[in-house]
Amino acid sequence: MGEYRMFSSVTLDALPTGSRARIINVAAPGRWSYRLLQMGFVPGSIVEVIVNNGAGPVVVRVMGVTVSLGRGIARRILVEPLR
Repeated sequence: MGEYRMFSSVTLDALPTGSRARIINVAAPGRWSYRLLQMGFVPGSIVEVIVNNGAGPVVVRVMGVTVSLGRGIARRILVEPLR
């Protein structure tokens, strides 16, 4: 019998500082989607939130690189929080 995985998803901008998550989907418009994929924001990648103060940019580490994202773009990245 196959494995069934249930997860709760949130957007990247909702994660608190210090948390880690697995990327599920990137739904950014036009060239943003392509650019985010180039930077390592691909489904299955693990991101770590370095700074998220609830206002201003969200700073994350993905594939060993630290990236600062505007809240609007971070809101379009769907992730599964890791425990």
